[in-house]
Amino acid sequence: MDARAINATLRKGQPLTAQQLAWFAEGLADGAVSDAQAGAFAMAVCLRGLSEEGRVALTLAMRDSGDVLRWDLDAPAIDKHSTGGVGDCVSLVLAPALAACSAYVPMISGRGLGHTGGTLDKMEAIPGLVTGLDEDRFHKVVRETGAAIVSASADIAPADKRLYAIRDVTGTVESLDLITASILSKKLAAGLDGLVLDVKLGTGAFMKTAEEARALAQALVKTANAAGCKTTALITDMSQPLASSLGNALEVDASLRVLTGLDYGPLGELSAELGGALLASAGLAKDAADGKAKIADAIRSGTAAERFGRMVYAMGGPVHFVENWQRFMPEAPVIREMPASEAGVVTAIDGEALGLAVVELGGGRQVESDVVDPAVGLSEVVRLGDRVEKGQPLARVHAARVGQADAAEAAVRAAITLGEKAQDLPPLVHERIVP
Repeated sequence: MDARAINATLRKGQPLTAQQLAWFAEGLADGAVSDAQAGAFAMAVCLRGLSEEGRVALTLAMRDSGDVLRWDLDAPAIDKHSTGGVGDCVSLVLAPALAACSAYVPMISGRGLGHTGGTLDKMEAIPGLVTGLDEDRFHKVVRETGAAIVSASADIAPADKRLYAIRDVTGTVESLDLITASILSKKLAAGLDGLVLDVKLGTGAFMKTAEEARALAQALVKTANAAGCKTTALITDMSQPLASSLGNALEVDASLRVLTGLDYGPLGELSAELGGALLASAGLAKDAADGKAKIADAIRSGTAAERFGRMVYAMGGPVHFVENWQRFMPEAPVIREMPASEAGVVTAIDGEALGLAVVELGGGRQVESDVVDPAVGLSEVVRLGDRVEKGQPLARVHAARVGQADAAEAAVRAAITLGEKAQDLPPLVHERIVP
């Protein structure tokens, strides 16, 4: 076997064997496959696709390219994963809420990909916090605080870590097969007892149509359950940012506002929906409705915030972060409101364009070596159905330089459509996919 032959087979649209995919995953992990060959593989999969059997084989091969964790805990180890959106900081709310409901949450997360934000980048906006924990410390933090949000170590799905970075810079993010294998290789390597998947649908998601989102959700659920991890999925709305803030420090702020009772809104509501489904499947709630109530109570009572604070401190962050988070978070030097040039009702929001505007501000990566600016982004973004008067802010831009703020303002104006009459608002949860 060799990478050239495997890529040639893919290019011709012919199926690969499990042995070929295992060889390629191992080559990604040990360097036998070059960056150019990995990029060609990603492009070929993106264009030609894999069979259902090939998708499962690639997922398991990438999982087995490194260590698979084992947990010895007195309650289930469970987790949630989102397929990517804008203003989507559910993980920061849900992980501590699940821990407050007697679960353990060993959450292995990723960085920003394409126009979507990354949970690790958000966590690392907190001063001093380290997401790259070794396995012993990862286990210690999970046992002591109930949750840890970390990066995959070099020994966890190393094939995915390499391919993930290459996909981000080669225009091969939007592939059902590669998304499935990437998500599940890390999650299955975490040794989970249960998983809930948040499959995004809409302008801010990778999946723009209900058919695409349903296909991905079904592929994820089928593949994960075939590998022995009890998994369900919710197809959720991303026709607008979930939170009104986009950008790493700004999304930490949005999460803390929910956890400390200053806000709830769609971010709190979706966290409870996902957590409810997960608690039910893990046997920690009678059903999804009971689980949702438990998550909502953990948030509103402050116990989830307390867990978040303990997790932040255990991972190197400030000791009293939750009580004083706004004092700790970085702030952009240029902050300006963006007034509407006319009155109207918000009828459409291009979430992908907003996400790309944040990337252009420096809040994401255009090449692998880019350093993310945690302070930049957008806040107070209007929502679908809002009535906006002339001169009223559509959003607030947070930038490092005036020129960047100007460019972001132009992009945001183009991304928000005002009309005369409000449209019907989409539901927060479109569909539930169960095994």
